[in-house]
Amino acid sequence: MLRKKTGRIEIVSVKDERVEAFIPDPLPPEPGIKWSGDLQKLFDQAHVSLGELNAINEIVPNTELFLYMYVRKEAVLSSQIEGTQSSLSDLLTHEVGEAVSVPQDDVAEVSNYVAALNHGLKRMREDGFPLSLRLLKEMHAILLRSGRGQNLAPGEYRRTQNWVGGTRPGNAVFIPPPHTHLMDLMGDLEKFLHDEDIPPLLKAALAHLQFETIHPHLDGNGRLGRLMITLLLCAEGLLKQPSLYLSLYFKTYRQQYYDMLDTVRRKGDWESWLAFFAEAVVRTADQAVLTAKELQDMFARDSATINGLGKAKETAKAIHNALLAQPISTPSSLVEATGKTHATINSSLRNLELFGIVKEVSGRKRNRVYAYSEYIRIMDMGLDVPGEHSA
Repeated sequence: MLRKKTGRIEIVSVKDERVEAFIPDPLPPEPGIKWSGDLQKLFDQAHVSLGELNAINEIVPNTELFLYMYVRKEAVLSSQIEGTQSSLSDLLTHEVGEAVSVPQDDVAEVSNYVAALNHGLKRMREDGFPLSLRLLKEMHAILLRSGRGQNLAPGEYRRTQNWVGGTRPGNAVFIPPPHTHLMDLMGDLEKFLHDEDIPPLLKAALAHLQFETIHPHLDGNGRLGRLMITLLLCAEGLLKQPSLYLSLYFKTYRQQYYDMLDTVRRKGDWESWLAFFAEAVVRTADQAVLTAKELQDMFARDSATINGLGKAKETAKAIHNALLAQPISTPSSLVEATGKTHATINSSLRNLELFGIVKEVSGRKRNRVYAYSEYIRIMDMGLDVPGEHSA
């Protein structure tokens, strides 16, 4: 079932070119979603996969550390979609105070993403703040507080016309609504976010596409729109922990993702988008479960090795625990984390390196840097998908 109308066109003038801006109708779609057997089956499977992800989060050795790394992986992926070159290792190296080879702006954007997500979760969980336009603006301000977007109105809606793709308005892929409509459009979106009659997973799928269509900011729309999915599912109780991130799936199937957005806008084919979204949830949640299990196996295997070190095992255990929290570390940071002496730390690191648990990655004789290489390898899976720039 295709809808005849999902929005309206308004002619606007941008940089001396007259173009067609698209103004979407409020959510939910009218007429309502047609739940075919296949679409319902996909959504049912997505709920099953989310249930398994919630369950695995309860049995990982340390849920906070698992989430620590997962949030950072998502930050890297989401930023790579926007064209940054920063890797997970770059971010972890930056966090321990070491210089990285990629542009500083790239690392800053990834670091800001982590901070924005943590801010949103804290506001909702500790402050009892609802997922709202105000919270999204606060997160946007953090996303763009440094790096390339810091001069593009952090925390504010745009006051000029923007466009997506292309080198100028005339050859753009998509022209979002004029800024004069933003308050009404975002107000309608907030009402939809608070609609208790809409199932959470359906709400997340519809709201994400609507936000991408409105494109309310000059920069950072993609990152904030992806963050909103996880925050909404956490706020609605469908996710117990923020461990579902769709950026890898969206990045891997980037062209299909953009085609889906365009098909909804042109033809009102929300059903195809919902099928794509549900498949993304299934694949992403299932992969997260496998990753968690692989991390469990790694933790058990390395713990067994460390327990066989005799008198040296206590310091090695302390270092192991510290590396779980900060997988790229220096002897100085490990001294601070464990309370052990430099000599003791360096001796234990040599043992751990001998057993292949850590690897020296700086190549220096002084001021060395060590990586929990297997941990990073497991979390790195999927980060080598080629990236392209997107607004």
